[in-house]
Amino acid sequence: MHRTPPVPRRARTAAPSVRAVFVTLLIAVAVVAGARLALAAAGIQIIGMAEYSTLIPIVAAALLPLRQTLILGLANLVVGILAFGVLLTSMSHASRITVITALIASVLVSLAVCRARIAAERSLQGLMVARERLTLLSEASTRVGGTLDVARTAEELVEVAVRRFADHAAVDLFDPVLKGEEPAPGPHAGPVTLRRAARRSVPTALSAAAPPDSSTVTYRRGSMPALSLLRGVPVHGQLAPAADGEECWPADPNGTGTQAPHSVLAVPLRARGVTLGAALFTRSRHRDPFDADDVLLAQEIAARAAVCVDNARRYTHERATSVALQRSLLPQVVPPQPAMEAVARYLPADVEVGVGGDWYDVIPLSGARVALVVGDVVGHGIRASAAMARLRAAVRTLADIDLPPDELLTHLDDIVIRLQSEAAPTPAGSGEDAVADADVGDFVATCLYMVYDPISRRCTAGRAGHPPPAVVRPGEGALFLELPAGPPLGVGGLPFETAETHLPEGSLLVLYTDGLVESPRYCLDERLERLLEVLSEPKPSLQETCDHVLDRLVDDRTRDDIALVVASTRALDDGHTVAWELLEDLSEVARARDLASLQLARWGLPEAAFLAELVVSELVTNAIRYGGSPVQLRLIRQDTLICEVSDGSNTAPHLRRARTFDEGGRGLFIVAQLAERWGTRQRSEGKTIWAELALPPATVPAPAPALATL
Repeated sequence: MHRTPPVPRRARTAAPSVRAVFVTLLIAVAVVAGARLALAAAGIQIIGMAEYSTLIPIVAAALLPLRQTLILGLANLVVGILAFGVLLTSMSHASRITVITALIASVLVSLAVCRARIAAERSLQGLMVARERLTLLSEASTRVGGTLDVARTAEELVEVAVRRFADHAAVDLFDPVLKGEEPAPGPHAGPVTLRRAARRSVPTALSAAAPPDSSTVTYRRGSMPALSLLRGVPVHGQLAPAADGEECWPADPNGTGTQAPHSVLAVPLRARGVTLGAALFTRSRHRDPFDADDVLLAQEIAARAAVCVDNARRYTHERATSVALQRSLLPQVVPPQPAMEAVARYLPADVEVGVGGDWYDVIPLSGARVALVVGDVVGHGIRASAAMARLRAAVRTLADIDLPPDELLTHLDDIVIRLQSEAAPTPAGSGEDAVADADVGDFVATCLYMVYDPISRRCTAGRAGHPPPAVVRPGEGALFLELPAGPPLGVGGLPFETAETHLPEGSLLVLYTDGLVESPRYCLDERLERLLEVLSEPKPSLQETCDHVLDRLVDDRTRDDIALVVASTRALDDGHTVAWELLEDLSEVARARDLASLQLARWGLPEAAFLAELVVSELVTNAIRYGGSPVQLRLIRQDTLICEVSDGSNTAPHLRRARTFDEGGRGLFIVAQLAERWGTRQRSEGKTIWAELALPPATVPAPAPALATL
């Protein structure tokens, strides 16, 4: 493509009505002169015929361009001189002078009238063009940038430009802009590769001849688009025949040249000192080429559109950052659990609402148990995500000390109330942004906490203002667990209650946030019934169950973010666990070691016997010496070996470092060094101290029946 200098505006071909008037008035000149000569030959003297000759140039001045008016006036003057000054010998000398003077005056008057009319028309036409351009600029300001989507903003720009400004328009953006990232700094000397974000053409054939949307286009070095990006100013001219193969411009759709673009304009899209791409406009041969005023108009429209594109790009970047932050605050993967298989999904809210405060978690507990958590901080934005992260960390901390669901929710409620006081709006004039903090002083949250024990197959759950979980038992339909509702977190002053239910192996637990069941088109009860209907349709895997629930319940009207957890329960039979009741006598320590050693041999884990005997010896000794009856030893075999010793005391032991000459205090320190994890949990009739030991990496055979007695 070769840049050519701007071409002057082509003179419009005279309209058929102007040509007809011109020919008619020429005929009138001849008719008037002929009629005057004929009447004079007949002896009839009608001096008024000369008046018609003087009126003809005046009529032409009101209807014709200046050139045609001059031609018609001179022709009328020449015919008048011949007719009245030469051929009509009967006229007096004074009459001839009068008539010829009147004809000369009529020519001069017609020229003056014509110039005045043309000046008025040009002024009016300029006002109309200016008004049309202002209207187009206003429309561009109104329609472009209606959304915060980069591609949609580019489409709005070409929609405004086509028909009223150009026959074909396209917007090419740098690929990072479409992803919400900062484009590479200029200058862009070329060749430059961009991605076509939007295009539109009139007629349709021209659109088919242009590069399609989402395709890459390359601006060759020296081409008009490349020059506009390099210089940062609009570049326009005629499309040279040698440049027909340029990728960015539409080709001749039919090969005849009637619809081929001949005048092109490339405008760089720059905002805040950054070049985002270019807007390309073309006109076909049936329209005037782009002139300097068109360039100014296109530059103004492109400048406003560039700001909108950059706003959309920045919003895309900020939203991607927010969503990435939100996802990073959630579990990246759900770790495998012996107690259950779980799959989770998180869907952020739409672009208008922003990220929310929904979260989920799957927490391994002592005794092969597992906790399922789903919560929702009311509100949206970064502050909701930050509050969610603090609550999730608090739930994990409280779960590690094995609190029951009602006590955990009570402590979590206190934490939310404390966060409310910490996040209170700052007073005016303190230098802080009080407006930004005004919406976080009273945030509340909802939470559902469930604990499943694969040995007893019992599930204990409590909820704080959260929707109830759904359960699908094997061979049964879906239903909601009947749990006491409880107040939302942050209200304070009201107790939380728990409920316990039996779940056979293979039961399906579904935990979710309110974004899944809330819809502006349906009431909550209808959505809850719809959820049960969807869950009653069995799927072969948990992944497919999650996808099925989201496909059937989430639509384009869902505005809140969604957290969904689907879990299938497992059970640990007698081949994985064994328990013994011990007497409150220190001689039982040796018996406990022997029981543990023989059971590990039955499980095919003789390599773990030494560590297990040492840990069991220390735990049983402490339980008999400092605890009290009843004392129980339990071993649980899963991916680790869990040793549990229960006693009747509620006093929890504390780890301490014994000094050189201390006679005690080394037991728990030894257990902590040998075990991967250890801890204590309270029971209604006492406490349980547990320790997890790593199993040997070698493959172990299937477990044998548990050893009940020795």
